[in-house]
Formats: sequence, structure tokens, C-alpha cells
Amino acid sequence: MLIGMEPLIFLYALMGVAVAVSLALEKRLEKAPVSLPILLVALGWVVFSLPLDLGWLNPAFDNEMAKMTESATELMVIVSLLGVGLAIDRKYQWKEWKQIAPLLWLTMPLCIAGVAWMGWAWLGLAPAAALLLGACLAPTDPVLAEAIQVGPPGDSCRDDVRFNLSAESGFNDSLAFPFVYLAIVLSLSSPDVDIFAKWFAIDVVWRIAAGYGIGWLTGKAASWIVFRNSREDDEDPRFFEGREGLLVIALLFIAYGVAEMIEGYGFIAVFIGAVTARQCERRHDLHKRTHGFIDQIERLMLVAILIFFGGLLASGVLGALTWWSAALGVVILLVLRPLAGFLAMSRSGLPWQARWAVGFLGIRGIGSIYYLSYGQINGKFGNLEILWSTVAFVILLSIIVHGVTASGLLRYLKSRGLTTVEDRSGTVM
Repeated sequence: MLIGMEPLIFLYALMGVAVAVSLALEKRLEKAPVSLPILLVALGWVVFSLPLDLGWLNPAFDNEMAKMTESATELMVIVSLLGVGLAIDRKYQWKEWKQIAPLLWLTMPLCIAGVAWMGWAWLGLAPAAALLLGACLAPTDPVLAEAIQVGPPGDSCRDDVRFNLSAESGFNDSLAFPFVYLAIVLSLSSPDVDIFAKWFAIDVVWRIAAGYGIGWLTGKAASWIVFRNSREDDEDPRFFEGREGLLVIALLFIAYGVAEMIEGYGFIAVFIGAVTARQCERRHDLHKRTHGFIDQIERLMLVAILIFFGGLLASGVLGALTWWSAALGVVILLVLRPLAGFLAMSRSGLPWQARWAVGFLGIRGIGSIYYLSYGQINGKFGNLEILWSTVAFVILLSIIVHGVTASGLLRYLKSRGLTTVEDRSGTVM
């Protein structure tokens, strides 16, 4: 380290450079065979591999580091869910959203069960640890899925592939949480009927319902406050102009905080709150400005998180990786998730190429790190180094595979008109 320079100061400078460079490269990399996340992870790996005394980032052996990791990734997921919810233009009606339901009740449970079985049979994990691994690796990540998500508010181009993946990533982060809780409970006590009954009543039914309800109420309240004070006949019809950022932060913290205080799922509250707020005055320009604000925050945080992930790799988080762990990663990304996703989309009305795309583009990412950190802190799991190595490898593999293929695959589908659901008469719905 240079004389008089503290590691934290160096990281501040690195962050500034990384954000500036990422802005400059973003458009240039759209059709390149490499994505921005790949470059940022590589940058983090290189910097933390240098003899700069930047610290040792391996949560598998350090609960304090795991707590820091949990907090950072939790905030990143919250911000991403808010951005996804605000971006979805589609009306919040069952006929418009029903096609994503199988991705939640079929694809995700199949992935959890498949990964849990592989963790138990291939990696020799205890049932509780295997279930935690399945819950960590089953959800499609809202943080790293920007390249496959819907456009900003007001984007009139209908794309059911992007919508399915966006809505799935918004919901399934919360819907994987019951299985994280179940893994924690099983790691602390012996399973019995009472444990499973309590888990289903509280962690499944109550927490999901509470999170959904708080999100809906928050979204309705935010919309009423904003647009009631923005009418043309008010003394100040532009009451919130220039204050959209404050509204976003209020929505984020109110929805998440209140849901968590009543033991609901804060993640689903944030997503539902954003989707609900988006439904009011759908053509109002405020939605686009609000989304633009949260998008800038998300991009800043994403740069930091990806550099941090590169630091994890440089600190030896893959040290316990085995051939079986690597095989598990390949199977879930290239076999299990694509098949389960294709099966879920079998009755969606999408062309078969689009159904395969939805199955294949199940990106794994930062949410998996959050769940694993949360499980480590609140449960008693053995073989943590194997869990961290496997999760980190799957995320790295997803960043590479999906980073190289996602944009080109979606462009191919769009150019051939394969991204929308058609009814039996051939009319785009």
C-alpha cells in the first residue's frame, strides 16, 4: 500500500473509477461477447489479489464478515426489487400475470428439491444444509437480471419473455425465504409434525400474506399522496417535482420496514408496493423519473457489489470447490433450471424458442449470497466452506454464461417476433 494511503480511501477511488468506466462502456458492450458484470468481477478479483492490504473477504470462516455481507446484499436486493416493480407497465390483473404463476409454484420448488438432493447425494451435506443450498440457488436474481428485464416505465413494446423473468425475479426472492427458514429450523432442532405445522402457518402463510398486504397498502398510500397533490387545480401542482427520490426512499423503507416489523416478508412488500404504485396514473411522467432515480442508485450499488464479489473470489471463497460442486453448478444452470422453466411455460402460449429462453435465463446472483449469509448467522450449519464455494461458483458461472448469451438470445427472439404470447387465432395478446 502506498505510504499514507488507507485501504478504504483506495477503495473509494476505485469505486469512482469503476462507476465512470462502467457508464462509458455500458452501450459499447451491448453487442460484445462480454458483459459489464464480468468485467467488474474481474476488476475486483485483480484488485483484491494485489498486495494492497485490502482485507480478507471470506464469510465462510468469519461471522462478522457474514453479517456485513448480509446487510450489503440485503440492501442491494431491496433496491433492485423496487426498480423491477416500478419498471413493469403491465396492468396488475390475473389474465396478464397468470403466465408467471407456474414459474413460482412449479419451477422454483423443482429447483429447490433438485439442488437439495444433489447437495445431499453429491456433496454429502446434512439435510438442513442441503435444503439451505437449494433455497439459495433456486430464485432468479433481480440484481443481476437487468439485461433480461423489462424496459423503463412507458416502454410500449410488449415482451412476454422479459416480463416473465422480471415478475419471477420480483416474487421468488420472497417465496424462497420459507425454505431458508425451514433449513434454519432443521439445523437447530429435530424435525417433527409440530415444527412443520408451525413453519407452514407462520413462515409460509402469514409472512407471505403480511408482506403482500403491507406492500399493497404502501403502494396505494404512496400513489394517493403523490397524485392527490399533483392535480392541476392544486395551488402547487408540481408538489413532488424534484422530490421523486425522497418518495422512492420513503416507499422502500416504509414497505420493507413495516413488513419486517410484523414478521412479514419485506422483499415481497417492496416489490408489490412498487407494482401497486405503478398502476396509478399509468401514463404520468413521474413514474419514469422515479424509476430513473432508483436505477442510478442501483447501478452505483451494483458496481460495489460486483467488485466485492470479485474480492470474495480473490480471498479464496472457491477454495473448497470440488468436481461434484462444479457439476452441481453446471446441472442447475444448464439442465435443471432450463427444463423446469420450459415445463412451467408449456401452457403459456409462448413459442417453444421463447419457452426455452425463459427456462435458460434463470440468472443466479446476489440474492443467493444474502440467503446464505442469513442462514449462516441464524442457523447452525456444518460444511459452510462447501456451501460458500458452491454458491459462489454458481453465481460466477451464471455471470459468465448468461452475460455472454442473454443479450444476443433476446435480440434473436425479438427479431423473429417470438417474444409475445399468441392466442389460438394467431393474434398477439
